[in-house]
Amino acid sequence: MTPKVIEAYGVRLRENRADDVADTAAACADPLTQRFISGLPSPYTEADARWWVTEGAPAAWASGGAAYVVADPDTDRLLGAVGLSHPVPYRSEAEIGYWVAPWARGRGVATAATRALAEHAFATGTARLELFTHEENTASQRVALAAGFRPEGVRRDASPVRGGGRHDLLAWVRLAVDPPGPAPRPLPDLPDGRLTDGVVTLRRLAPDDADLMFRLHTLPEVVANQAPPVPPTREATERRCRLAESGWLTGVIARLLIVDAATGEPLGSCGLSYTDLPAGEASLGYALLPAARGRGLATRAVRLLAGWAFGPVGIARLTAGTMPDNIASHRVLEKVGFRREGLLRGRLPGLAGTRIDDLVFGLLPDELR
Repeated sequence: MTPKVIEAYGVRLRENRADDVADTAAACADPLTQRFISGLPSPYTEADARWWVTEGAPAAWASGGAAYVVADPDTDRLLGAVGLSHPVPYRSEAEIGYWVAPWARGRGVATAATRALAEHAFATGTARLELFTHEENTASQRVALAAGFRPEGVRRDASPVRGGGRHDLLAWVRLAVDPPGPAPRPLPDLPDGRLTDGVVTLRRLAPDDADLMFRLHTLPEVVANQAPPVPPTREATERRCRLAESGWLTGVIARLLIVDAATGEPLGSCGLSYTDLPAGEASLGYALLPAARGRGLATRAVRLLAGWAFGPVGIARLTAGTMPDNIASHRVLEKVGFRREGLLRGRLPGLAGTRIDDLVFGLLPDELR
């Protein structure tokens, strides 16, 4: 049976009380809370909070779940909420969820509360906990990772959007048998948020980079060197930039912007993604704006990315696929130490049902120049 009070990791989990109504209303009316928890009433009022305290939370307990206030152990003031829902007894699983009040964000409250409740759930017989995050809610995704939850895929159109439509949810899972501590990350954060050699700097792609990325990746010569050679839409480019951090956290792909180290002027983009995670193999790609070409900047960017891949990431082998006639790209790779490994005939999709050859280069850690 789940206890009514849990104290661990610097937070107190307790039941909802009448004197939590004002704080609950203020927290659930917050724009960020409203954005990422679309099931909340909008606008959220004290009447809604009072219903939750008197009816909603007790119903969660009665259904076999749990509904806790996350409180400051010194003052007992509400900092957030955490709970268990959708229990499936015969599978010994449940869903865990949380929110944090604006006045308590940035203090590790959600991670502490999630760890505390997950450990009590496992101690009382739960074998598997699921956690779902909005695909753009990277703060919540970092909480999931810090609390030991691992990404398990995408639930397509799993959540309604307030006002109409639906959006994807990312699924995260922790098992009772998983080791304690944060979940392993295939793609760690960059040291100090960047990689630099003093001439070029690589940083994570951000939502504000959409204009630049659309301009870069719709250039005819850039389109011609991708498969299939079709320019991205503006909508697809904006989505790629909005989800760049999420793709990094889930280990799907590290997307980076290449900028001038002195001025911050954008130069191009590059990326790293696993091709065979168990084998430690990944692939990289890159593209430069016309004004940045012919100055050795692509070579510097690839060298920085490869060094990070072989170092903090722990990649054992890097590959890069190129169009057979992209001589400039071949020279960049060879300057960094990549070797030609073979021509894969008809490997990639072209236009109108055609196929494109792929000239593959490979690099091992001791070959990096």
